[in-house]
Parts: sequence; C-alpha cells; structure tokens
Amino acid sequence: MHLIPPLTMLDFFRKSEGTWFTERSVHHFDSAADESGESNLIIKVMEKDDPKVQEVCTAQGIDPTKATGGASFSWQANLDTRLPNTDNAAILVDVPDETRRSGKLIRNQGYVESIPVVSRYRFADDGVLTIDTDYDNNQGQERCWFVTDDFRVRVSTVRMMNGVNLMTYCSERRCVSQELLEQMISRNHARR
Repeated sequence: MHLIPPLTMLDFFRKSEGTWFTERSVHHFDSAADESGESNLIIKVMEKDDPKVQEVCTAQGIDPTKATGGASFSWQANLDTRLPNTDNAAILVDVPDETRRSGKLIRNQGYVESIPVVSRYRFADDGVLTIDTDYDNNQGQERCWFVTDDFRVRVSTVRMMNGVNLMTYCSERRCVSQELLEQMISRNHARR
C-alpha cells in the first residue's frame, strides 16, 4: 500500500485523528537520568467555527477567520480508563501561509512550558512535519512523519539557553476503536 503523506496541517490533523499508543524514550543531556514510558495520545479534529478554535485565536491576538481548523490533543497513561485529565491536554489551531504547507500553529498550552504559544511549522516534500517553538526560556523543535497510515514517528529536541537539554523519540501506533473491533469480531463470527 502506497502512503500519501499529509502536506497541510489540516490534512495532518485528519490523518492523526483517533487514539495512538505512544512508546517514548527521553534522553536528558544535563543528567544521567533517561526515561521511557507508554501513554495514549487522543486527537480530535475541530472545525474552524468551533468555539474553542475561535477562543484560542482571540487569546493569541490572531484573526479567527485566518484559521482553517484545529485539533484537541490529550494524553493519559496507557491503561487508564478514566476520561483524560484536562491538565494533560492542548488545543492546536492551524493558521496557514498561502502555500498551506507552512504557517503558524497556535496553541493554548505548549508542550515544554505550559503557556500559550505560537509555533512555526512546515511540511517537506516527503511529508515530514517540522514545528519550531520559542518559549520564554526554551526552544523546541519537533518533527513528525507517517511511516504507514497507522504508524508514525515523532522526534524532538529542547534547547535551553546553554544548549540542547533533552531529546525525545516516540513511535506511535493507531489503536483500533471499540466500534471497529466489534465489527471485526462480528465478521470473524460470520465466517464460521
């Protein structure tokens, strides 16, 4: 099967919608402490007229009519069955340039520092997404690409004022929804 990579942020959001099982490794350069973990990343696409999209734009002083839409991102421990904690969530809004392959990504909360931020993004010809973010005390760069429709990779670096502080590698596999799982079971039973 031939992968068609997303080349606009809205296409990226749509291709990413769903729940992803994330395996992550983090290397800290300023200490011997490395860490790894597993979590679920839940992504939901938001249309441009969604009140939350409008709210994020207004809070950042961005004209909401320039937004094409957005997505809510939330994360939780892998086996946690409760609703995701709102402290572990962010809303991202796409404000593309004319080419739609680059632009601004408006966030109500950053990944590195929990403050509202405006990032710059761009898509390479092969679909690799690069997001650069300047925080108050740090700079972050994240790159993400799809290997298949249901498997993607993210790598990031965080630079403190004195150099690179940490690097992260994440592999993410799309989780099968309960509805799809029930359909698969039903089809399997029908074959007997």
